Amino acid sequence: MIVLRTPGGLSLRLRPRALAVGVACALLTVALGVVAIGSGDYPMSAADVLRTLAGGGSPAEDFIVTELRLPRLVTAVAVGAALALAGAVFQSLVRNPLGTPDILGFTQGAATGALVVVVLGGGSAMLAGAALTGGLATGVLVYALAWRRGVHGYRLILVGIGVAAILTGVNGWLLTRAPLMDAARAVLWLTGSLDGRGWSNAVPLLAALAVLVPVVLLANGPALRLVEMGDDAASALGVRVQRLRLVVLAAAVLLVSLAAAAAGPVSFLALTAPHLARRLTRAPGPNLLPSAAVGALLMVAADQIAQRAVPSHQLPVGVVTGVLGGGYLVWLLATERRAGRL
Repeated sequence: MIVLRTPGGLSLRLRPRALAVGVACALLTVALGVVAIGSGDYPMSAADVLRTLAGGGSPAEDFIVTELRLPRLVTAVAVGAALALAGAVFQSLVRNPLGTPDILGFTQGAATGALVVVVLGGGSAMLAGAALTGGLATGVLVYALAWRRGVHGYRLILVGIGVAAILTGVNGWLLTRAPLMDAARAVLWLTGSLDGRGWSNAVPLLAALAVLVPVVLLANGPALRLVEMGDDAASALGVRVQRLRLVVLAAAVLLVSLAAAAAGPVSFLALTAPHLARRLTRAPGPNLLPSAAVGALLMVAADQIAQRAVPSHQLPVGVVTGVLGGGYLVWLLATERRAGRL
């Protein structure tokens, strides 16, 4: 067991295998990122990419790397890490492997906010802000409806599924009210896309990660692991369960909403990454840090597949994550059934 301590007295306990998985995924993400930056209509070698990142490239190379390709890569990394971390938090809170933002309605809430702007004719900046507002409003609504002398996992799931169903219907209606061109743009955003993403998309999410990751990992990570044993056991060990749920749920909803504002409601990543992290680490608990690292790697890999899978045409990244994530879920369910756990 490796214990990381901060000057403020907070600590984070990591198993060596979990730490190795996180580091390995981070290194693979960096390597794949260098390949991604060097790929495209203007190919560059890995050495050219690294030289340009260090400030030694030509003006053309500097523009291509720092203004066109690097912002998209950073956005992919941030969105993947945010969704995976939020998914791990939700699955731990509700003690259910299917308890993800997609199932609980938070991504649908972000989509509702964005679609309202599309119908009203707002621009891209307003769309991102509305997606953030919609996600946060949905989080408040689900929490309020699920509250009954506290919020418990099964009620959160049931209320979230109901709210998700309602918002799905509302979103369909909003699409029918939008002008044709705006509806086509909205459908692309609803699928999940990184096309044209710049620093204005990446910076708000990076700032949120810088603040919320320490809140979730260091301040509440150990307690979140105790809550997985049950509310009574966690309370007996000194955990303020309802306060913990409120704090980490708010952090997770904010991460999901900002990720949706940056790249749209990318499907299945919040479900798949924590599952893969647990299988790789073979460790109990939420596996927050490995999940974030796996999520970043999956998002960068999915974006590369989306750009290269079909010649002369780019797929939305949400299509790739949906196909791969859905296939993984089917395989996982079949495996669990053969093992007699379903």
